[in-house]
Parts: sequence; structure tokens; C-alpha cells
Amino acid sequence: MVERSQALESLTVDERIVLMGRLWDSLDPAAAAPLSPALTTELDAREAEADADPDAGILLAALRDELRTRR
Repeated sequence: MVERSQALESLTVDERIVLMGRLWDSLDPAAAAPLSPALTTELDAREAEADADPDAGILLAALRDELRTRR
């Protein structure tokens, strides 16, 4: 385990992020982040709401700019 730890420490930040992504992607989604029935219902409702009015939100860039001005 020590050898693996040293190998991980030798990776750059970008390499570690890529590795984390690859590890996450290798997991079964149902096991990695199980959804309760209540959460599934809520997510379905939000998706239906977004599909019903796709222009209702604001662009990410606009939200980011707004949040940056609040600092």
C-alpha cells in the first residue's frame, strides 16, 4: 500500500483528477450513488419542468457573473 501511495503522490493534480474520474466512471451508477424513491420523484419532476419550458433558466455564464459580483 505504501508503494501505491508514493505512486499517487508523484502524480500531478491534473493526473489525479483524471484518475479520480476514471475510477468514478468504473463504478456501477446504481451502487455508487443510489437514489431514494423520493429523490427519483423529485428529479423526474424537475426534468419535466425543465423540458416544459427550456428557456426558463439563465445561462451558466450569467449566473457565474452574478455570483462573482456578490463577493
